[in-house]
Amino acid sequence: MQAKYISYKDTNAFSAAILDYISGQDQLKPFYQFSPDLKGFEAAIANRNFKGDRKNLVAILRNQYKSIKSSNNVKANIELLSDERTFTITTGHQLNIFTGPLYFIYKIVTAINLAKQLKEQFPDYNFVPVYWMATEDHDFEEINHVKLEDKMLTWNKDAHGATGRLNPKDIEEVVSAYKGFLGISENGIKLSQIVEESYMQHDKLSDATRELVNALFGNYGLVCIDADEPTLKKQFAEIIYQDIVEEKSSKYIAESNAELEKLGYKPQVNPREINFFYMIDGLRERILEDSGGYKIHHSDIRFSLEELRQEISDSPERFSPNVVMRPLYQEVILPNLAYIGGGAEITYWLQLKANFAHYKVDFPVLILRNSAQFIDKRTEERMHILGISHKDLFNDTLQLKNEWIKSHVNIQLTLKDEERTLNALFDQIKLNAYKIDKTLSQSADAAKTRALRLINNLEKKMLRAEKRKHTTSLAQIENLKAKLFPSGGLQERSMNIAPMYVLYGDEFIASLVQSFKPLDHQFTILFA
Repeated sequence: MQAKYISYKDTNAFSAAILDYISGQDQLKPFYQFSPDLKGFEAAIANRNFKGDRKNLVAILRNQYKSIKSSNNVKANIELLSDERTFTITTGHQLNIFTGPLYFIYKIVTAINLAKQLKEQFPDYNFVPVYWMATEDHDFEEINHVKLEDKMLTWNKDAHGATGRLNPKDIEEVVSAYKGFLGISENGIKLSQIVEESYMQHDKLSDATRELVNALFGNYGLVCIDADEPTLKKQFAEIIYQDIVEEKSSKYIAESNAELEKLGYKPQVNPREINFFYMIDGLRERILEDSGGYKIHHSDIRFSLEELRQEISDSPERFSPNVVMRPLYQEVILPNLAYIGGGAEITYWLQLKANFAHYKVDFPVLILRNSAQFIDKRTEERMHILGISHKDLFNDTLQLKNEWIKSHVNIQLTLKDEERTLNALFDQIKLNAYKIDKTLSQSADAAKTRALRLINNLEKKMLRAEKRKHTTSLAQIENLKAKLFPSGGLQERSMNIAPMYVLYGDEFIASLVQSFKPLDHQFTILFA
């Protein structure tokens, strides 16, 4: 596949906060520690002071992988984590069935490529790409569906508690429907087998997801981690207790939010007074302060202050961080150097630096994941016939149509020259009227406004009339936009990997690995 690149700004799809971050605008520098470039990584390596238990981390990962066939690259990377000169390059995501939207794939490829690039730049160190599985998330409705072209497949289930602990035994009907879409080609059959083995041979969604992701990315050495582990949570126990009792995260993140808002940026997340859930099988509910003690929302569970301390000490795995505390947990237990996320994720990480500083936890380099637009050969041919460039694609449909008309007709469709002439004429009329009676200048201005409005309306009518002569081409433009930007958004936010894998198999992922450049901060356009 051939890759071309455009700036993120030219896509009209990214927030001001993200554009300002990747361009290094000064006003955002207080909200992160290291710049997202090689110089920033050099500083991060020199300053990373990991205090976690590497031996325990390796033992847990070995155990989590014992039920699946992992590649030699994965095994080697797990063992490398014992080495003090090894860092992780982490991305995270929910356990979407069948990998969910394409940007899940893009996140992981970004992590793989960044780890490879850093190894080339800093050969004395090791860099392991990691997928942090959001196994403690309880938003089942966000992960239980996948869109395949115009069809939505949904896993209907009465689900409660952490999604990673859900048993996928009743997903068989959805797996069958997914396999039906994949068809009987060699690539389709291969992915069907991967999916069936992943979901039908495990009794936890976390294990099924690990199997699936490992089948797709194991050869690249990607390590999946499920942090829903007692011995990992034990390393976080003191912060859990402090934050519940002292409510410091709420204070520091709220202050950062206020500063970001002053600069014109909209915060992505808002902290609660207590930013932890209580989690047991079938339940993950907020912890609330109540009458000098604590209660668990929507339950009869209560703790005094001393009982809370004892519960955290005895069963730290029952305390689950929410969205603002999960990053802190990640950096406590992983020797992490960088976090790779989408635009909204990077924005909310910018809200967290002050909280990291309070708990004396190192803040990682923040990297915007690679984004991509895939264009098949037939679509590329249609673009060529219509005279639409890859950069033009990101204009809205009406603008595309108007520009196409203006560039494909031989008559003048704008009345700008006439408008300038009219302006000059009325300015002279106003001057003459003013000499007769000063109050007449207002009447001249009103007449000018009406005349310019008439000119503008006439120009629109001329453009509409010309459009009617080219209904076929304009319909093709509309269809082109609808195909490449489903529901008006980026392709990666709704399309699943299935149609790409059926057409190209493992070569699709290989082409992403070849094309993505994590530190170039450019949007990738792939041509088949």
